[in-house]
Amino acid sequence: MPNRFRYHLIIAGLLWGAGIPTAAQEQGEGLDSSRKVESIINENAVESQARISELARQTDDLLLEYRSVVRETESLKIYNDNLQRMVVDQQDEAQSINRQLTGLEETNRGVVPLMLEMIDMLDQIGEADVPFRIEQRRERVSRLRDMMDEAEVTASEKYRRVMEAYQNELEFGRTTEAYAGTLPGTTQTVNFLRVGRTLLLYQTGDRSVTGWFDPRSREYESLPDSYRLEVSRGLAIARNERAPDLVTLPVPGPQVAE
Repeated sequence: MPNRFRYHLIIAGLLWGAGIPTAAQEQGEGLDSSRKVESIINENAVESQARISELARQTDDLLLEYRSVVRETESLKIYNDNLQRMVVDQQDEAQSINRQLTGLEETNRGVVPLMLEMIDMLDQIGEADVPFRIEQRRERVSRLRDMMDEAEVTASEKYRRVMEAYQNELEFGRTTEAYAGTLPGTTQTVNFLRVGRTLLLYQTGDRSVTGWFDPRSREYESLPDSYRLEVSRGLAIARNERAPDLVTLPVPGPQVAE
């Protein structure tokens, strides 16, 4: 082998040993570099995807929050509209109440004299009527007059009580009643029989005396003994001690007007 060729082989070996890259080494280094680049790209892609996913999640959250705010805003608008209508209605009602109060004051000025007049009339009715339970009826009129001076009693309550008293007077005309009491002008206790507002009869407990209030003379007078049993039966019927039945009682005749 020529020395020159041997010299070239030695130079090549030295160069190889000295680390001069060959074509194979360059190709391997290129693959490593490509892998590193690809790895970096993949890592960047993963990070980008993660950021995109996070942004998408945040976007969805914001969208849900936006929709919730929109629904709440719509609900508040509906509520405010309804509240506004309620306020307007309450204002109208307040104005109506004020008008009614003004009218009520005017009504009271007219009703109070009317009630006082009705109480006076109730008193006159009791005094001119058959005098059954006369003391109770007088006390009721007195209570009504005292009530009219009581400021804590409303006008409507006063009117109700006056009308209730008239209703009680009307009931007297449709009922029959038996009760015990003192015969006026005496100290004797007797049993009274009231028949509507027409008749007031009485009888002692031993049935020895039977009488009536004569509306013509306005005096208590004795009745013939023939009425003793009839009045006794009438008292028993009024007390529900016997079944209703016909009884014969005195009836005042019509008076001739003068």
